[in-house]
Amino acid sequence: MKCFKQLGALALFFFAAGATAHEGHDHAEEATDTSPSDVHALKTGDFKDFIATHPLVLAEFYAPWCGHCKALAPEYEAAATKLKEKDIPLVKVDCTEEQDLCQEFGVSGYPTVKVFRGLESNTPYNGARKTDAIVSYMTKQALPAVSILDKDTITAFKTADKVVLIAYLDADDKEATEAYTKAATAQRENFLFGTTTDAALAKKEGVKIPAIVMYKAFDDPKIVYDGKLDAEEIEQFAKTASVPLIGEVGPDTYANYMASGIPLAYLFVADDESKTKLSAEIRPIAEKFKGKINFATIDAVAFGAHASNLNLEAGKWPAFAIQETHKNVKFPYDQDAEITEKAIAKFVQDYSEGKIEPSIKSEPIPEKQEGPVHVVVAHNYKDLVLESDKDVLLEYYAPWCGHCKNLAPKYEELAKLYFDNPEFASKVIVAKVDATANDVPDEIQGFPTIKLFPAGKKEAPVEYQGSRTVEDLANFIRDNGAYKIDAYVPPPPEPEEKEETPKEKTEEEVPKEKSKDEDIHEEL
Repeated sequence: MKCFKQLGALALFFFAAGATAHEGHDHAEEATDTSPSDVHALKTGDFKDFIATHPLVLAEFYAPWCGHCKALAPEYEAAATKLKEKDIPLVKVDCTEEQDLCQEFGVSGYPTVKVFRGLESNTPYNGARKTDAIVSYMTKQALPAVSILDKDTITAFKTADKVVLIAYLDADDKEATEAYTKAATAQRENFLFGTTTDAALAKKEGVKIPAIVMYKAFDDPKIVYDGKLDAEEIEQFAKTASVPLIGEVGPDTYANYMASGIPLAYLFVADDESKTKLSAEIRPIAEKFKGKINFATIDAVAFGAHASNLNLEAGKWPAFAIQETHKNVKFPYDQDAEITEKAIAKFVQDYSEGKIEPSIKSEPIPEKQEGPVHVVVAHNYKDLVLESDKDVLLEYYAPWCGHCKNLAPKYEELAKLYFDNPEFASKVIVAKVDATANDVPDEIQGFPTIKLFPAGKKEAPVEYQGSRTVEDLANFIRDNGAYKIDAYVPPPPEPEEKEETPKEKTEEEVPKEKSKDEDIHEEL
């Protein structure tokens, strides 16, 4: 299991949306809710039958004591009520009671939410944990990747979601149809896609076949695609054109900003007055850089902690920063300077021309490496990891992470296998980096994350997914490293002991029964 990142570039804290999450039990008294529920509470005996008899089901695996599960509960219940009329059931399973079932479906943290299409097909729910997001996500899941439209259905389809794409295609144009369908399949979780071959509908819309039109419930209500009928380009158009000119970063929008693939400019505002005034100031800049940089406000009261991830001082508002989301590189605007259209326009222009150096958060470079585990910081990351001619195993950790603390002695033992052998030490480095105190190029979702950067293939690191034993980690280095170093030596077998008459165990020696919830980590 991993300690999931609570504050970081992935902004998993957005899930909470102001709710307080607790590790362990809430101490406050809770009233028992006896009102009828539209969420089906299932046990092992009826779960599989239910899934098998419903073509599409959203299932939450939870624990009653989990703070994040409690925060999700009202959103999940409201979504169940809305989706009930669409015949899309929502179910929940108490993993403290149905441990074997939860283990069977790979539940390692709470809540885990999965989309089931029969017992043989389940995928993680990738939307925000809010009612509208759940409803929108599952509505898209219930539809085909591309809906076939006619004059009776096209009008309603245009407003079926905040963003809808419709392709006006010739029935015989197989190449365009294939490209559009491929793009729609890749983005079906994010957008609604429809198509029609009715030339009269295209004419009424003011376009000529072939054409793709995006319909939005904000900004420009209609955008006509002017690119090639290529799947990747259509997909990029969907991700880019769907973003508001000046949006708002929050639980329902963050994933789309990350998926757009272009830099995100944050404007931290503490109140509605500042939001309105400063949004107007930067609007001309957002229009100029539309499609190149996304601009969005962010609630500094609810999500002010995210400022530190952009190397801004939390609590000092308003504030502005640009983040290259795909590289996790940050460009904070001077917080002592006033935010005006002129000042921000110059800052953004200079950024676009490469005149501004990124801000890099880093611990000091160690004067010397002490011990078998090398210490990596942001300022020596390139030298020790990316430009090293050695295989580098790197652990991204957080000081507060319990799983990282448990791994530490084993990781030290692993490092000694190479550090104490001059031949191995010249080819393999075992290292660690505090990802909360250093900006690293990769997006880290949970701790510990372990990656191997093979010599000669630093651009293609391999993430470790196995058990955290010295033997398995050493074998991982051997199997995936450039030098194929086999460093692990199994310990000699222990000598057999003569059987002794078992004595009655004292109370102190009797092992305690393992708690049902032991070793289960609450997931964000």
